[in-house]
Amino acid sequence: MKAVQGSPDELQQALETIPAPIYLTDAEGWVTFFNSACINFAGRTPVAGQDRWCVTWRLMTEQGQHLPHDECPMAVAIKEKRELRGVVAIAERPDGTSVLFTPHPKLIHSEDGAFTGAVNLLIDITEERQADALLDQAQRCRRLAAGVMDERTTRALNEMAAEYEAKARALKALFR
Repeated sequence: MKAVQGSPDELQQALETIPAPIYLTDAEGWVTFFNSACINFAGRTPVAGQDRWCVTWRLMTEQGQHLPHDECPMAVAIKEKRELRGVVAIAERPDGTSVLFTPHPKLIHSEDGAFTGAVNLLIDITEERQADALLDQAQRCRRLAAGVMDERTTRALNEMAAEYEAKARALKALFR
């Protein structure tokens, strides 16, 4: 992979145009840059040079267990010099709301191969998971409807399933 050409200011301007949260760290994990999408995502304004490993306020595993920043995917990627994929985490905001997301840390090396830091792209999958949950609920309604002999109950369950499916389709349409 070729190094990006241009000054650091030009790189930061380019990263600012990306609508997804993206941030850079140095080789020690200290945040050196974040785009404005990080502020909305994290519900706070990160502090370059003070935040380490991540731009979020608090992190949890997908199962809801506390995830210390020094054990987050970006920290693991930097400490172990390897990229992680397929991880899902929850970013908790100071106002108590949260975002389900997948991080995509990528190591950065200089032209001579020296490790210089990392870039992380955070993908919000909250609505995608909500759509999947709605489809699961629709399937449950349809299974119940198939096992019920009362016509009114069957009709009501099938109508509920159709509503869940319509909401799921509407959410999934946002991802396209």
